[in-house]
Order: sequence, then C-alpha cells, then structure tokens
Amino acid sequence: MRFSKIALPLFALSGISLVYAGPIAYGLCQTGCNTVAVACYAGAGLTFGTVVAAAAAPAAAIACNVALGTCSATCATVALLAPTP
Repeated sequence: MRFSKIALPLFALSGISLVYAGPIAYGLCQTGCNTVAVACYAGAGLTFGTVVAAAAAPAAAIACNVALGTCSATCATVALLAPTP
C-alpha cells in the first residue's frame, strides 16, 4: 500500500496540510531575473544571448551576467522553498 493512501487521510483528520515547494514561484522568479538581464543587456547596447566569448565580453555584459547569477541563486534558495497553496 502506498504511503500517500495512508498519510493523506491522517493529515486530513489531524488538520495538518500538505504543502508543495514552489515550482510556480520559482518559474516566475526566474522569468523576472531573465527579464531584468535582457533589460540590462539592452541598456548596455547589447543583445542578450549573443555575446559568445567570455574573455571578449564587455564589462557591462559580465556585470549583467553576475547580476543574473545572483538573482537566479536567490530564486533557487527562496522561491523553491516557498509554499504553494
């Protein structure tokens, strides 16, 4: 017998609710991060996704990438753990 068949009725009777981690919140957060990265690139006169060589990348592109990495890491640590009703 599966655990969920036993646990779900027990949770329902005890008032404990099941909460799933936030994949929807994570996806929305990542979309926000990518939107800001595209705007950052555009502000520097670049097109996001077209700068190929890291060594030849302008300093503005590197700064945008660092900001994107920080934002994405924050999404992974915060939004994935957020409850989704």
